[in-house]
Amino acid sequence: MRGRGILGWGVHLPYRRLDLAAIAPVAGSGGGRGRRTVACYDEDSTTMGVAAARSALRATPMDISSLWFSTTEPAYLDRTNATAVHAALRLDRNVAAYDAIGSVRGALGALRAGLAGDGACLVVAGDLRTGLPGGPDEAAGGDGAAALLVGSGDDGPVLAEVLGWTSLTEEFVDRWRTPGAPAARLWEERFGETRYTTLGTEALKLALDEAGLEPGGVDRLIVAGLNGRAARAVAAHSGVAPAQVADRLEGTVGNTGAAQPAMLLAAALETVEPGASVVLVSLSDGADVVVLRATDALASYRPAFPVAAQAAAGAAVSYGRYLAWRGLLPVEPPRRPEPGRTSSSAANRNAEWKFGFVGSVGADGDVQLPPSLLQDARHPMADAIGTVVTFTVDRMAYSPSPPVVFAVVDFDGGGRLPVELTDVDADEVAVGDRVEMTFRRLFTADGIHNYFWKARPVRGGEES
Repeated sequence: MRGRGILGWGVHLPYRRLDLAAIAPVAGSGGGRGRRTVACYDEDSTTMGVAAARSALRATPMDISSLWFSTTEPAYLDRTNATAVHAALRLDRNVAAYDAIGSVRGALGALRAGLAGDGACLVVAGDLRTGLPGGPDEAAGGDGAAALLVGSGDDGPVLAEVLGWTSLTEEFVDRWRTPGAPAARLWEERFGETRYTTLGTEALKLALDEAGLEPGGVDRLIVAGLNGRAARAVAAHSGVAPAQVADRLEGTVGNTGAAQPAMLLAAALETVEPGASVVLVSLSDGADVVVLRATDALASYRPAFPVAAQAAAGAAVSYGRYLAWRGLLPVEPPRRPEPGRTSSSAANRNAEWKFGFVGSVGADGDVQLPPSLLQDARHPMADAIGTVVTFTVDRMAYSPSPPVVFAVVDFDGGGRLPVELTDVDADEVAVGDRVEMTFRRLFTADGIHNYFWKARPVRGGEES
């Protein structure tokens, strides 16, 4: 991996935030101080991964040779989730797409595979962390996604070069979730803390030795992992000055599981100077330690949507609505016929429109949405900005989170489309609002997820 490193990054934090103080009055226990990110009812690990990847490619446009997608909460089993990300990004068919799902460590495995490969690679991780009501995972968790572009100087300016990587693996059961279970179960937390503290401390020493670096020379230490006590213990035993230990975003975002290592790395790279040494420790079924050094190219890099700005943004969601979105609070379903199963053959015929949001343009320059069969010239619209010219609030349409806000949007540069709005409160929508497109899940029927694009308000510091 020498000579290879980070070429760019993107992070997506959902718009909604849950105040942890709202949990205990309802659940009888749990909660705490601060807030956590909450994926909207139409977001999942795939759609959040698309948002993070779009952010990375917006800041660092480039051709990539492979795509890896990691999550502990996949939208599908028995099929590749990375293919939907691939389609939404409109990548060439010769770009390989693979999953690394089921565990937090899979995200580090995907990153290692990307760094060990040839050419530029896009490594994406997205996760929803829920937990049972009143439990520790519910309060400690957070939803989000992060994407890292990795490669060598032949692919683009290397922002942070890998100096060393140490991996230690050990089998012990401190956390487990069987297929279909709604939440993970935990062994006594001190057991996991003891094992991870030993593993993390040992792996950190080995990695620093490989890189020729002393603990006092570490400018930023990141410790990721689901066991918060172990992460804090590793940092305390590392020999690194407390001021150089990175914020784990526990009070503003929460623990984003498979996405946390890349997310915290992105946040750290946004704050360090060229020449700084950055060490990422990930505690999951062992320990992985990556040592990087920021290059001079980092000084001129501008992330599309900085992590700090996204963490400070957002709007509240009630605890009851959060529980309903996660299926933990059964509510009266809409008294309307449920949508039918999406046709796989029809989706395949219209994949460029459905996943890539590609319209068409005629010889006169008129943009058609959906694309016209009479126009051969394709016109990508996923990055287009538009204006709401009229809208309606529909309280009778089928939706898992009514009401539905439907708007007619005129896009800059041409094109008009009726489209559903998301990440909005119905009483805040107004004619003239500026909106951007976002990849979301419309509904799920017979186990098939119907993905398409919705519009959301343009807000400073948030995802596009």
